Amino acid sequence: MFCNRPLGSNEVVEHFPVGRRLAFDASRGRLWVVWRKCERWNLSPIEERWEAVEALEQIFRETRLRVSTENVGLARHGEGLELVRIGDPQREEFAAWRYGDQFGRRRKKAILYGAGAAAVVGGVVIGGVVTGAIGGAVLGQGGNLWNLWLNGVTRVRLRTDDGRVLKLKHMDLLGTRLRTTPDGSGYSLEVRKGKKKEWFEGAEAERLIGVIMPGVNRQGGKKQTVQDAVSEIEQRGHPDEFLSDVIKGDRFRDKKGVPGYVNKMPAPTKLALEMALHEEQERRSLEGELWRLERAWEEAEEIAAISDSLLLPSGADDFIEEHRPTSDA
Repeated sequence: MFCNRPLGSNEVVEHFPVGRRLAFDASRGRLWVVWRKCERWNLSPIEERWEAVEALEQIFRETRLRVSTENVGLARHGEGLELVRIGDPQREEFAAWRYGDQFGRRRKKAILYGAGAAAVVGGVVIGGVVTGAIGGAVLGQGGNLWNLWLNGVTRVRLRTDDGRVLKLKHMDLLGTRLRTTPDGSGYSLEVRKGKKKEWFEGAEAERLIGVIMPGVNRQGGKKQTVQDAVSEIEQRGHPDEFLSDVIKGDRFRDKKGVPGYVNKMPAPTKLALEMALHEEQERRSLEGELWRLERAWEEAEEIAAISDSLLLPSGADDFIEEHRPTSDA
């Protein structure tokens, strides 16, 4: 539901050969494919889920290489497939466990990239010592070269509802603003591309900010920062309440006093914003499932009614209605 890249495959789950790490909640009938590179949890389509969840429960129980707490279990199948079994955790515990891997992996990757860049710049400087002045020049510009590369890379690609693709770099992301619509009923998002600014509203704004936040939070966060982010959501009671609170008011101002800049939010708040948006998108998807289930039930009832009537002789409905007991009887 969230990743657009191949999610990998497995040869263990016959009914669901997708993914190398699968998370499932048997009691609620939920199945996610976790893409290891970004740790995003991708909710699977409902029609592909039920038999797979039953199979995963059985595979988890039969797998010896596993660790479990009261609420969450992790198992590794001999073929290499990883299973995450969700029991009945508190929302705060589940969120911290679910997003801890994601943000922790990003942080490690950012540290490794930074160390690699420093090594490259240091190597150039050492090589330039032989040439004297060139070495000094490179030493003075090493940090600038890294910053130039960092600022020149496309961080986020946005596809607008009208089919355009906006390629945002680091400096563009710094200009992201999130506000409420004038009537207070939804999101209003300002996106900056170079010197050009553009506003998006409603469902499109919500979708686009959901794509932007992983780029803003590309450096992830420490375990404590993730816990603080989860706490920020829990203090509001629900992701919806957190989202409503974080985008209203006059906070997160720039030097000119203009409010709503995502970049001005504290690190835990930025992580919490990404979490809440992710869960809001998932909730809407599940609401769509309820509609589909309701419609399927209605169709099943119609078919059942037709089937039952085929077994009755002509005039049976009138006879039953005529002889139906009244409430006074």
